[in-house]
Amino acid sequence: MERKFPHLSSPIQIGNVTFRNRMFSAPMGGTDITNDGCIGPKSTAFYELRGKGGAGAVTVSECMVHPQTDGSHAYHLDTAILNSLASATYTADAIRRHGAIPSLELSHSGMYAGTYMTDKSKQHAMSQWGPSDTTRPDGVPVKALTKEMLAEIVEAYGNVAGLAKRAGFEMLMIHGGHGWLLNQFFSPYFNKRTDEYGGSLENRCRLAVEVLKAVREAVGPGFPIEFRMSGSELFEGGYDLQEGVRIAQQIEPYVDLIHVSAGTYQRGFGDTHPSMFKEHGCNVYLAAEIKKHVSVPVATLGGLNDPAQMEEIIASGKADVVYMARALLADPFLPRKVMENRDEDIVHCLRCFTCMAERAATATRRCTVNPLIGREMEGCEIAKAPVSKKVVVVGGGPGGLKAAHTAALRGHRVVLMEQDSELGGILKSEQAIPFKQEMYQLSQTFAKQCRDAGVEIRLNTKAAKANVEAENPDALVIAAGSAPLVPSIPGLDGENVTIVNNYYLEKDKVGDNVVVLGGGLAGCECAIHLSQEGKTVRLIEMRDALAPDANVRHRPLLLKEIEKNVAVFTGHKAVKVTAEGVLCQDKDGKEVRIEGGSVICALGQRARRDVVEELQDSAPYVVSIGDCAKVATITQAVYQGYHAALDI
Repeated sequence: MERKFPHLSSPIQIGNVTFRNRMFSAPMGGTDITNDGCIGPKSTAFYELRGKGGAGAVTVSECMVHPQTDGSHAYHLDTAILNSLASATYTADAIRRHGAIPSLELSHSGMYAGTYMTDKSKQHAMSQWGPSDTTRPDGVPVKALTKEMLAEIVEAYGNVAGLAKRAGFEMLMIHGGHGWLLNQFFSPYFNKRTDEYGGSLENRCRLAVEVLKAVREAVGPGFPIEFRMSGSELFEGGYDLQEGVRIAQQIEPYVDLIHVSAGTYQRGFGDTHPSMFKEHGCNVYLAAEIKKHVSVPVATLGGLNDPAQMEEIIASGKADVVYMARALLADPFLPRKVMENRDEDIVHCLRCFTCMAERAATATRRCTVNPLIGREMEGCEIAKAPVSKKVVVVGGGPGGLKAAHTAALRGHRVVLMEQDSELGGILKSEQAIPFKQEMYQLSQTFAKQCRDAGVEIRLNTKAAKANVEAENPDALVIAAGSAPLVPSIPGLDGENVTIVNNYYLEKDKVGDNVVVLGGGLAGCECAIHLSQEGKTVRLIEMRDALAPDANVRHRPLLLKEIEKNVAVFTGHKAVKVTAEGVLCQDKDGKEVRIEGGSVICALGQRARRDVVEELQDSAPYVVSIGDCAKVATITQAVYQGYHAALDI
């Protein structure tokens, strides 16, 4: 067959190992890490799914090599720990049996030990070790590692590398980026040593070189060793790309693949993990420049999820391998779909950070668009129902589409009723905001899945009790969504007011001087978009804080964007809308007039309980999901829709 993406789909040899394609699964930490650092069965299933999905390599993250100086709650590999070697072996085998090469990331957090602990107080109680005596930005003291301790750490890398090979891992990634220990030694900002491990570039690279030599001695010739580095630290005082090139050249003789990332911990989360506010592939230039100066293969990553873009990266010689993390949560089968010329079936990552926020909050995983993530052991195959039933789904938003598709895959006869002329529900409104295009695209992808599975879609069809009952359904899934909350504020029904859900339909009537009324997630993101268009934007919020409904990873990046060009008025309650703007009361009851010829109303959503109440007796089995049950998130709607269909 003729491959649509021939460069991306082509094999590559690294060391003595041949990888089936150029799409690798980047390191992502597991969830059920045992108290003594073993890989739990949920995590094994988590990594296996990416192997099954067609990735060339799957990297298990992170294995901390020296617990004595790095108390992070992550994986350990130690024969003194019961089941440590066994759990690693089962994991490597689970990845390898699907044709992917299993890789293990060896790491040391240095002064940021304990980062992944949900209870941060324990992190602060640890002894933190780094290149030099210092105090972290959060006030935690850091002690300099002695030469004797460094020798122990180097030896530990070798010991763990040997165990990883014994367990069946066929590549090792040495983590030298993102502000972890080896990066801390590279960085002139962190490394103030005056001995042979500090000062000159050669000295600052010495620890990494010693580590790589120890790993090579343990695994032998031909075994692929990959080194992960930040091409630039991207902050004042850290090293820049020019020095990143020289670091790569120092490392090159000891590795088979240089993996170029970006940024450093606590000083660039949004650089290392590009948000929806950044261009896809914004960090590729770092790898492209380093590749010009080294002879070993180079890997790149950073918000990549488009096969056409990744194909161009490989074809043009910017990199030899592309890594994805979040994209392979959204769609673990992305590589297989690329290989099979089915790129139109890919479910794209939204870059919403639900996955990383969930891990920070509960030490589990969840993905907005993929209900399997973190729950792979519950089963990834959709089994046929023992009896085919008639199913009606009311509402063509993300939850309804997910329910309809899943029910159809189970062999049910599915009719989806949507009152509008277009599917997508609340996601339709995202098409006018460029940095949220993936959310609009999600509705289109889910709709295609429904059509391909044989769902009968009826647009412009209001699901009244009579026409639902006329279908005589065995099961009814109500996914009627929510409606905009429009309080009885005088003037809010004026010609100069646009409901945020309708912005995509009324974009042309929004002028250059805009007031956004409501500082929740929707209002903030709309304000950012309007400011990016060059409009003067004033954002009003009755509460003291903006976007409390945004997750803990997305919110800080959102607020940074707000700070650029949006005037914020928190603690202000709107009392009247006029043609000139919004009249408010501040916390002291003082009248404040906020000017703006156009007003965007983004005051939240209310559940469409009226639809639920009308239809609740229209079938033997009835379930309401998503916003019509309780206004929440796309994540909840998709998850509930999937499981509602499994229950039929």
